[in-house]
Amino acid sequence: AFGDSLTYGVGVEEDDSYPSVLATLTNREVINAGISGEVTKDGLARFVEELDDAQPDLIILLEGGNDILRSHNLIHTKQNLAQMIELAQERGIQVVLIGVPEKKLFSSVAKFYPELAQEYELVFADSLISSLLRSPEYKSDYIHFNELGYRKMAQGIYDLLVEHEGIKL
Repeated sequence: AFGDSLTYGVGVEEDDSYPSVLATLTNREVINAGISGEVTKDGLARFVEELDDAQPDLIILLEGGNDILRSHNLIHTKQNLAQMIELAQERGIQVVLIGVPEKKLFSSVAKFYPELAQEYELVFADSLISSLLRSPEYKSDYIHFNELGYRKMAQGIYDLLVEHEGIKL
């Protein structure tokens, strides 16, 4: 599980982060490689080292939220994500992409996520984060989830993995 604060689990204890809950649901090791506050440029800089250290079969990629919140150039954000996807695919690692909403009230996923998912033929969660962020009962603050929110997130990712039988579980 590679990403920013939503992967790290800001707002809850480590055992309640979505990677920890997903590990329980799948009965598989799920490495939490989330760094709070990370932008895609910094994620790209550490990506190869994380791949080399973890040797994963699957990457759940959830990055770009901080780029969007900080009004970074979204062309660069898309390029950084594309490079991460390519680096994983070159190593034969499957990628599941989790979309992040635009910086607008009740917005849907930023448009470059479905473009990346289509271009690289990825399993893609387009509305998971958006729908959870619209429900106050799942949030610990404006942009992070509480225990229930991370559990719903993990369940949504688990359901996506089960739905796509070609994913290594």
